[in-house]
Amino acid sequence: MIYFDSCYLVKLYLMERDSARVRARAEASDGLACCATGHGEVVATFHRHFREKRLTRREFQQLAAQVGVDLDAGLWTALPVTSSVIGAQTRRMAALPGDVFLRAADALHLACAADAGLREVYSSDRHLVAAAPHFGLRPVTL
Repeated sequence: MIYFDSCYLVKLYLMERDSARVRARAEASDGLACCATGHGEVVATFHRHFREKRLTRREFQQLAAQVGVDLDAGLWTALPVTSSVIGAQTRRMAALPGDVFLRAADALHLACAADAGLREVYSSDRHLVAAAPHFGLRPVTL
C-alpha cells in the first residue's frame, strides 16, 4: 500500500499537469491510503474549483459523490485519525527544527502514514515533502 496525500488524490479525479503520472503510479500499486481527513480535503478542493468556475455545480457534486463511492469500493483507504495518531503528530511537530515549515494538516498526513507503517509518502506539496524525513518517511514526488 502507498500513501497519497490529498493533493495526489485530487489528481486521480481532475486532469492536472501531472495527473497521468500519478494515475499510473496508483494503478501500479497494491492499494492507496490517505488520512481520513483527506476525504474532506479532496472535496474542499473540488469545491474550490467549483467556486472558481472550473467545475459546474453538477460536476462538483458528481466528483464529491464519486469519492465516497470509491472509498466504499476500497479503491483507496481512509486511515483513521486516532488520539494516538494526533499524539504522534504533536510529538513530531514539537521536535521539528525551527527552519521546518509544516502545517497541521500536513503533519497529520505524515503521522497517519507513519502510524500505518508506511515508508513513503507521495505528494507534490513542498512543505510536506521537506518535513517527511522528520516523520521517518521518504517523500516521493512524481
